[in-house]
Amino acid sequence: MGLESITKFIPEVKEPGKKLEFKEKAKWTLIVLVAFFVLANIPLFGLSENALARFEFLAVILATDFGSLISLGIGPIVTASIILQLLSGAGILPIDLESEQGKKTFQSLQTLLTLFFIIFEAIVFVKMGGLQANPGFSWLLILQLILGGIAIYYMDQVITKWGIGSGISLFIAAGIGRGLITQTLQFIDAQGRNCLMDFSGTPCSGKLLILIQSLIQRQTIEFASAFIAIAVTVLIFLAVVWAQSLKIEIPLSYGRIRGYTIRWPLAFFYASVIPVIFTAALIANIQLFGGILSNAAAPCLTDASACTGMAKFASYFGFLGRFDASGNAISGLAFWAGSTRILELFLRGAFLPVYILQSITHILLFVSLSTLFAIFWIKTAAGLDSKSQAKKISASGLQIAGFRQDERVLESILDRYIMPLTVMGGIAIGLLASVTNLLGALVSGTGILLVIMIIYQLYQTIGQQHPEVINPAVGKFIGGA
Repeated sequence: MGLESITKFIPEVKEPGKKLEFKEKAKWTLIVLVAFFVLANIPLFGLSENALARFEFLAVILATDFGSLISLGIGPIVTASIILQLLSGAGILPIDLESEQGKKTFQSLQTLLTLFFIIFEAIVFVKMGGLQANPGFSWLLILQLILGGIAIYYMDQVITKWGIGSGISLFIAAGIGRGLITQTLQFIDAQGRNCLMDFSGTPCSGKLLILIQSLIQRQTIEFASAFIAIAVTVLIFLAVVWAQSLKIEIPLSYGRIRGYTIRWPLAFFYASVIPVIFTAALIANIQLFGGILSNAAAPCLTDASACTGMAKFASYFGFLGRFDASGNAISGLAFWAGSTRILELFLRGAFLPVYILQSITHILLFVSLSTLFAIFWIKTAAGLDSKSQAKKISASGLQIAGFRQDERVLESILDRYIMPLTVMGGIAIGLLASVTNLLGALVSGTGILLVIMIIYQLYQTIGQQHPEVINPAVGKFIGGA
């Protein structure tokens, strides 16, 4: 039985079969977004202890809220995509993605692998003690996690086929947006105290409120820490907006109309935001699963007789790292792949030389993985390679001035630009993301970069598919035509 035969038994969201109007796409996007926030606020029934709460700083990257129905977030979807990208890009998985059959096989594999990781991660989260259940509720907790993971999977399909942009990108942007507002304006602390009711006594949580409070109370270090976080966030915003405007424009002309030329833009970040999403999610998964396994292996560190079963199994993964009470990695792969806010450490006098080496490994890892995923994405995603772009240009009746109208000519010329742009864009976006992580921002530097790029990408998608929405004059012209 082939993969397509197996996936026939798995329900899927059907394509609309027609071109949808902007209002229809916006409606489905809004419905899914509301559903995402509703699920994020439904706690898991039977949960006794949420050990993953200390990894809340990873939640924005994985588009999740630990302890809720969507505790798995986009983790299974992204993990499945990463594995298939690596296998396909390395030639281990021989699938011809230029053929229709190859695309169907790839999609079938992605569906099956995603469902596998939903089940696998749900079991790991519960059995390894990340989400501890009340006695007798373990399998009910696992079932809820699986249902939440499946809900995220189908909501992603609804957005991709019926909405605007990508579901994964939308969920990440929503989570980061919520985190950004919370980190800026949060006025209730962990004990439930409202700092606005006692502004001179109760410490505020939001950086903007800390800025004001520390200025009033003349707390120099707290003021500088909050100011740096806000300033870095603004600088990252400006840098990303500027970088998004970089592009190469290829002059094209209509073969039948002399003198009429247009420019075909190729963005500097040609692979868009996908490489950083994959890289950030991969590193976040290393830290998350490292933390879960480290917690499960804890008995082996204190009592050799207790090192049995799950604890003994988890101890084999000690190379992933050990973690402190706050969920920060202090050793292992999770530490060297992670980042530390070096400016704040300098400010508080807690900087150590080891953080220099950690910063270097973090940058190198981010840059290399972002470049790798950028290349694999261009090779595996539909419509981004030179051949697909040449078909689009040719179908529009365009050609490169001075050359005959031939797809092969277009493809050979586009080859000179697309792969170099892919590599340079991957390096640049990896460098930008890793450096901003080290500088420190209101949320992670990668998070700020992602939310800006995702919003910009949504704007571009709307502009390309529904220009009348961006420019009302176009809408009036179309309506009057």
